[in-house]
Amino acid sequence: MAVFRAFKAFRPAEKYQRLIPALPYDVMSSEEAREAVRGNPLSFLHVDRAEIDFPPGTSPYEKAVYEKANENLLNLEHSGALIQDDKPCFYIYRQEMNGRAQTGLAGCASIDDYLNNVIKKHEKTLAKKEADRIRHVSATNANTGPIFLTYRKNEEISKIINDFAGSHKPVYNFEAAGALQTVWVIDDDDIISRLGKLFASVKAFYIADGHHRCESAVRVGQMKRYENSGCTGNEEFNFFLAVAFPDSDLRIMDYNRVVKDLNGFTPSEFIGRISDSFEVKKQSRPYSPQQKHTFGMYLDSQWYSLAAKDKIINDRNPVDSLDVSVLQNNLLEPVLGIKDPKNDDRIDFIGGIRGLKELERRVNTDMKLAFSMFPTTVGELMAIADAGEIMPPKSTWFEPKLLSGIFIHHLS
Repeated sequence: MAVFRAFKAFRPAEKYQRLIPALPYDVMSSEEAREAVRGNPLSFLHVDRAEIDFPPGTSPYEKAVYEKANENLLNLEHSGALIQDDKPCFYIYRQEMNGRAQTGLAGCASIDDYLNNVIKKHEKTLAKKEADRIRHVSATNANTGPIFLTYRKNEEISKIINDFAGSHKPVYNFEAAGALQTVWVIDDDDIISRLGKLFASVKAFYIADGHHRCESAVRVGQMKRYENSGCTGNEEFNFFLAVAFPDSDLRIMDYNRVVKDLNGFTPSEFIGRISDSFEVKKQSRPYSPQQKHTFGMYLDSQWYSLAAKDKIINDRNPVDSLDVSVLQNNLLEPVLGIKDPKNDDRIDFIGGIRGLKELERRVNTDMKLAFSMFPTTVGELMAIADAGEIMPPKSTWFEPKLLSGIFIHHLS
């Protein structure tokens, strides 16, 4: 039984809807963020990446940076650039990219659901990244970026959301980050109540993206519980900002790999070594896998297809059956010597949104070979989370990204 409730969001005044929202803090470097905000003092990156308001080279982990983030958020609120709704609401958030749409509901999930595994995880978090967001949430007293949740589709929830969107005017409708971003405010008490009751019948939420933000939000909520011994459990710090999408709306993109060298092998020796586990065929054009357990490979200006042989496939285990695991366990580690892909600087990862041309560019500049992947599915993600397992690094790439600065949830 999941808790998902309405809240009083701070959100952009309508005339600033194109200026404030920004990509999440963790998909760009400080240098890229500085460039993105050029000429736009209202960009939410001034909150999420406040080091950009200091000289280049300033550490994003300095105390002054977190204090600046809070100052910038309060300035947006006090100036009227961000406004707050008078009552708790739900918010429909629809994104359309390349002819497909995903429609979610922004609200607040429960930290207890996270602690009790009603909100399921599939990724390990890093202490350094957790510490950064804990300090950011504590300094701003707010969740500034939504957690991307999914759940198994509920027809009644979808009908209410789609009927409301079809009969009401959106408050925002703008292009950003390659997608059309549209938002409706649900302020009808009856609809809010019905949605809350329907979500209570949802057995589980799954974190699609935002594990570090989620863990940090929960940790801050626990600290505030400790500081407020008489709390009732209904305080805002017991909940965190999320957008929940039905699983049927989501599509995971491929997360491709590029590698710097052949671990001492010549190209012909390398192909010979991998041929024991994969059927290798030359291709006349860039190769994007069309089914599970197949891969593309680009080496010496030539594309190949790789098909995993039956002897290396283990579909009984949800983690081992992932294509990222098949490639890692049967090629990257035993042949190329990449044992820890998360920390090995010989490998890099390229989101599928950038296309196969980017793989070719990297191989023709600073890398030696590339692998194009068949995307992990939402069903695979859920199966792994249900089993209490962890996905390998860089298994999923969701697109479009949820923007920060459209909804802000204050913890008190």
